[in-house]
Amino acid sequence: MSLSRVHTLSRQKIFYHFRITTLLPRNLVHHSIYNERSPPLQFNKGSHFHHSTFENRHWFSTIRAHDDVSNDIKDSCVETSGTQLSGKPVEFSKVDARLLPTVLLIGRPNVGKSALFNRLIRRREALVYNTPNDHVTRDIREGIAKLGDLRFKVLDSAGLEAEASSGSVLERTAEMTANVLRMSNLALFLIDARDGLQPMDLDVGKWLRKHAPGIKIIMVMNKAESLDDGFGSVDAASGEAQILGFGDPIPLSAETGLGMNDLYEVLRPLLEEHMLKNINESVDESNEDCESSEQEDESKLPLQLAFVGRPNVGKSTLLNAILQEDRVLVGPEAGLTRDSVRVEFQYEGRTIYMVDTAGWLQRTKSEKGPGSLSVVQSKKNLMRAHVVALVLDGEEVSKTRKSMTHDEVVIARRSIEEGRGLVIIVNKMDLLKDKLYDRVVKAVPEEIQTIIPQVAGIPVVFVSALEGKGRIDVMEEVIQTYKKWCLRLSTARLNRWLCKVMSRHSWKDLASQPKVKYFTQVKARPPTFVAFVSGKTRLSDTDLRFLTRSLKEDFDMGGIPVRILQRVVPKKGTTGSSSSSSSNSNSNSKSKKNGGKFVAGEASDKRILNVVKD
Repeated sequence: MSLSRVHTLSRQKIFYHFRITTLLPRNLVHHSIYNERSPPLQFNKGSHFHHSTFENRHWFSTIRAHDDVSNDIKDSCVETSGTQLSGKPVEFSKVDARLLPTVLLIGRPNVGKSALFNRLIRRREALVYNTPNDHVTRDIREGIAKLGDLRFKVLDSAGLEAEASSGSVLERTAEMTANVLRMSNLALFLIDARDGLQPMDLDVGKWLRKHAPGIKIIMVMNKAESLDDGFGSVDAASGEAQILGFGDPIPLSAETGLGMNDLYEVLRPLLEEHMLKNINESVDESNEDCESSEQEDESKLPLQLAFVGRPNVGKSTLLNAILQEDRVLVGPEAGLTRDSVRVEFQYEGRTIYMVDTAGWLQRTKSEKGPGSLSVVQSKKNLMRAHVVALVLDGEEVSKTRKSMTHDEVVIARRSIEEGRGLVIIVNKMDLLKDKLYDRVVKAVPEEIQTIIPQVAGIPVVFVSALEGKGRIDVMEEVIQTYKKWCLRLSTARLNRWLCKVMSRHSWKDLASQPKVKYFTQVKARPPTFVAFVSGKTRLSDTDLRFLTRSLKEDFDMGGIPVRILQRVVPKKGTTGSSSSSSSNSNSNSKSKKNGGKFVAGEASDKRILNVVKD
């Protein structure tokens, strides 16, 4: 008989009894396995936890033996009966995000913190790249974790090196991690199961005892999918990890999702205990505030703002100046930001999500690594933004006598093509003297209008992020641009405006003048209009540009892209694209009732549309 067969038979003779929760209502699939000889599930009444025992526990489960578990069951029943409100568990999905507990992911570099962060939030937001000698994550990323029916704030931190040199990037990231750790409720200490316990893990453990004496630390042994060999590799690795003094580790795999149920069972009682202590006092006040804010102004929807630009122009410093806190990592090093950091911010009763993106560089196809991934992530955040704030370096503008480089022109034009509002921010103005300051303030808006003629009236703000000057002006211009971007005009008002505009336009030949029946807005964000034209003559590109310019001047829509479409109204008696000749009488009678107007989308042919993007 082979050696592997002997080990398999010996394992089948061992019975493990442990408890599990009912995971079907929570849309979870437990990774435990059992055979047909296992006893049926035995449920325990009097508590919302359902306990059961069966054989052949899967190796990923970290529950102890039967006697210890039975005692834990009794203790948990007593605790839950005393802490639960009317025997019902906490519904985390109905809790306001501001009241959710905070869990910090911490550990040495390259242990899978970002991979676990992406697994918990169910999106690939954090950059993940295998670089043992480099730190991919440098800033604190925040997201809402969705683990079964649990909801909590999860923070992804940079790789921690306790013995970093003074003034280095690693020391600054460690200080940011320490500040965030003080405001967290729980911390997941990650180690690498494949590498085993390293000296750097011991240093992180000492660092945690020093900076987090009153915070619950949970050990997580990541990358444990390769240890299921049947020879006790998981038990050996778990025993080695207990040297750190934070209890039994939870073996899991952030890449494959194995072991997430064990993490769920450990986190649930801790998170419920926290919620039951704090939610009863603050949930009523938060609900009243939310209701009152909705009644005051329902149009104040969350605004997505993205700071983009070349490396080392002061995007992160400007974000910290607006927030008035050291939220993201800053320094003189170029390309310091890699992950796009998304921060929620309240300004004048409006929720604003600000995104600090990595420096935008045109990279070659052969270049690979975290830098290329960060540029791709910056482009995605530009697509998601409502308003794009393009940050320029005022000192470099004064030296080169050129407002925008090629990369910055590409960013601005892509923002306009995607229909986003655009605000230009010239930073580092504190480095310019009086005369040079005045020259830059006068020349930059004129040159930008020449470089980007598609959009007239782009707002330009001159700031000094290091000194905090101009941050209020930036937010005011962003809010005004967003309001213009969401503008809606009534059809009656547009038709009155159309009569005035068509009369003052200089037509070459009045006989060949296009006959615009009416003008209407079909959508906002960005504003899009449709001109319904009858007859053979269509609006030329020059006519459409004239209408676009007149719209921006008369309705104060500068700085945002405006789109105008034109559609042809078929003559009476002709067959439309969506109506047959047998229904002409019905369509004629409807057209008389509607004053001869053509209803968009019923008899229009989209193949003859002319689109002008401005």
